[in-house]
Amino acid sequence: MESTVNLKSGEFLVKDVDANSIFIPEEFNEEQRMIAQTCRDFLEAEVYPNLEKTEKGDRVLMKSILKKAGELGMLGVAIPEQYNGFGQNFTTQMLVAETTGAGYSFSVAYMCHCGIGTMPIMYYGNENQREKYVSRLATGELIGAYCLTEPGAGSDANSGKTNAKLSEDGKHYILNGQKMWITNGGFSDTQVVFAKIDTDRILSAFIVESSWPGVVIGPDEHKMGIKGSSTTQIYYNDVKVPVENMIGARGEGFRIALSILHMGRMKLGANVIGAAKQTISDTVKYSNERKQFNSLISTFGSIKHKLAQMVIKAFAHESAIYRVSQDVDILLDKYKTEGCDYGKAAIDAISHYAVEDAILKVYGSEMLDYVVDEGVQVHGGMGYSAEMNVDKGYRDSRINRIFEGTNEINRLLVVESATKRALKGEYDLFGPAEALYNNLDAINDSAKAGENYFEQKLRYIKNYKKAVMLAIYSANKALGKKFMNEQEVVNNLSNMIMDLYIAESLALRIQKLEGLKGVNSVNRDILDVFIYDAASNIRKNAKDAIYSSIEGEEAEKLNKAMKTLTHVAGVNVKDARRRIADKLIADNVYKF
Repeated sequence: MESTVNLKSGEFLVKDVDANSIFIPEEFNEEQRMIAQTCRDFLEAEVYPNLEKTEKGDRVLMKSILKKAGELGMLGVAIPEQYNGFGQNFTTQMLVAETTGAGYSFSVAYMCHCGIGTMPIMYYGNENQREKYVSRLATGELIGAYCLTEPGAGSDANSGKTNAKLSEDGKHYILNGQKMWITNGGFSDTQVVFAKIDTDRILSAFIVESSWPGVVIGPDEHKMGIKGSSTTQIYYNDVKVPVENMIGARGEGFRIALSILHMGRMKLGANVIGAAKQTISDTVKYSNERKQFNSLISTFGSIKHKLAQMVIKAFAHESAIYRVSQDVDILLDKYKTEGCDYGKAAIDAISHYAVEDAILKVYGSEMLDYVVDEGVQVHGGMGYSAEMNVDKGYRDSRINRIFEGTNEINRLLVVESATKRALKGEYDLFGPAEALYNNLDAINDSAKAGENYFEQKLRYIKNYKKAVMLAIYSANKALGKKFMNEQEVVNNLSNMIMDLYIAESLALRIQKLEGLKGVNSVNRDILDVFIYDAASNIRKNAKDAIYSSIEGEEAEKLNKAMKTLTHVAGVNVKDARRRIADKLIADNVYKF
């Protein structure tokens, strides 16, 4: 496996990476830190004091808060300066997504507006559309929404029935249909609406203004969480949409929708970090105040275990998020230097990393669910009270496994995207995998005498890569054309890939950080525990995939190989977790 700087999507499966080539969050520059601080200050000044009111569904208030964010420039971070934005790179956009993720329902309204409510026009719109709409969306003069889902079209978005017919004079499309689960629907000024023209099989996309005759906004839905965000149905009754408001070409809507979902998944992956860090901070503060049996609960081993696991999962996920953010920036710059329009360059660069964005959406949303669940548990009975922020965090988190494509869909996408890219020749996955398969008896854990700390960790990760390649190849060989239909097996493979990518990202981050700042024993504790746990997870998923698709002697030989490839040295996880928790407890806030 050779070293490379900027990998193609999924190429991490077969190539190694030099730690110095990745970006880590400790490298944010002063301007980026100031932007993040501006967002934190905004949450403190405008969002948190109004949580009770927004949670009761005050549409007017939420819209006014978004407009104030626009006045500060927060809505234009990803928009080029010529359209009233600040033109920040993708990594900075992800930092803003992370920081605002601590804003509960505001975060959902904000991310919807800045992402799916604005970017289809920015990325796919023409110059007139950008000047007319994007320049005003960037400042908060307009607030945007995105209208794809219908009562009969959820994950299968292209099955939607909303229809557009060209008027007799050829100046308008007459739009009829119904959309549901529309974030910002109750107060948006513009909507990106997907509909089929005439009898087309594929969607087209349109910019619709909420004030136009025939646009009917339904009441806000009553939801489990994110109660402060407006979620409505919208009805279109003979709405006259000017022909110049079609985004892109006829029939391009489905591609636009998929591309925008890639961006949404990746930014959701960043957004959940902010929510997780907020919950961890709230939880450790409570544990440092609450006494039981005459002792602070933060002194109890079971509580320390929970606090440490919350930190480990959040820190590991953060490592992967900013690794791929730089990958996107490098590719985006490459496309721009080749003369690509900014919008096309941005969406093509983001869409390229389909494997990683599906990983980060799934892992991040499930990481946050773990964090908020344990947050409630540490709070005990108070965690079940609506007085506490962990109550909101717990309820708000649950939607993330459904948003931007369900985790079930995204788990399948991880494997499908990775194998398709390999079959197209973007990297050689099946060649090395076949070589491993043909020499199962020769597989060993490749340990070397005298290896240092990171040589050992990176050897484990290399072996995890071999395990993943072997599992993909053997399942593919056994199942043939049925491969993607055996979703349980595909899920096992997807879980292996996710653990591998997060583990490698974490190891590279800590290795680079030590090169910059010296050894940090608590960071090593985080890596030790994660690598140790990943070995068990990868082995279990490999076994399940093997025994669910292969029988007899072949299955036993494969299982033996997996046992070898997931062998790691023992770790005193109790003491390692206690040291991680002790740092958190001493800081009384997330400071990793």
